[in-house]
Amino acid sequence: MSTPRAIRQVFLAIEQSEGVGARVRRSIGTPKLRNFSPFLMLDHFTSSPGAGFPDHPHRGQETISYVLQGAIDHEDFAGNSGTIEEGDLQFMTAGRGIMHSEMPRQNADGTPNIGMQLWVDLPEKLKFCEPRYRDLGAKEIPQIEVDDGKATIKIISGQSHGTDSVQELAYTPVWIFDVVIRPGGKVTQELPAGWNAFAYTLSGTALFGTAGKDQQTVEKFHNVVFEQKGDAVTVEVDPSAEEESRFILVAGLPLDQKVVQYGPFVLNSQEQVYQAMLDYQSHSNGFERAAGWRSEIGKSM
Repeated sequence: MSTPRAIRQVFLAIEQSEGVGARVRRSIGTPKLRNFSPFLMLDHFTSSPGAGFPDHPHRGQETISYVLQGAIDHEDFAGNSGTIEEGDLQFMTAGRGIMHSEMPRQNADGTPNIGMQLWVDLPEKLKFCEPRYRDLGAKEIPQIEVDDGKATIKIISGQSHGTDSVQELAYTPVWIFDVVIRPGGKVTQELPAGWNAFAYTLSGTALFGTAGKDQQTVEKFHNVVFEQKGDAVTVEVDPSAEEESRFILVAGLPLDQKVVQYGPFVLNSQEQVYQAMLDYQSHSNGFERAAGWRSEIGKSM
């Protein structure tokens, strides 16, 4: 029998500016939630026409980008380029160093591009691995119906109700689910014991936790952080609710290592961060191809 996880905290993700003209609701990587290994940052972004995230470097982490509406073009200094559209994901390992541009598509009808980006720490032994990309198309993601069709779960990574995701896409073990619960529906999702876990609410109102214990009502744009103890979380939507609830549920294996971060550089010591800044400025040790490079998609900014 599964043991329910208690809720550690619930807080609203406050909207702020990021990149060029983009707006993000950042919940992980703020004073409200830091040192939540392996997670470094979580942004819920909205990018209107003319906004985006032009050329910038990374070292030492993985980024997971999930498009909820619209499309995002990407391009890097190694010649890689492509587009992820609504429902698609991209897993990028920065490793020893990469410089790239992420530019939301300029939609003809002027609608904004909306998505999530999660930064995940790399194990110390993989901080200087070669960069890589893995794309996951919307059609590749297993989707199941539970509670007699009152809830839908997209299994981006991990396992849910006996169904496995397509593949492991990140070096650091992470489970990710996109969950929709309709009025009167209920989901209990098992998670690996000892992993850190959270849910980010995208729409509607849901009841998180076990009824009669620590159950809390949570509206959209909130981060629900769970205690490590236990191996399952339960979420339901009141039968009288006027709309369904959608949230992203994420769990990851904590890494027993020091985190030293300066902007896009995430290492294990101050010396390594200083070296990353020097390597980027001198175009060396992984950043050789940054010399004189400008992305085509970023030139409009």
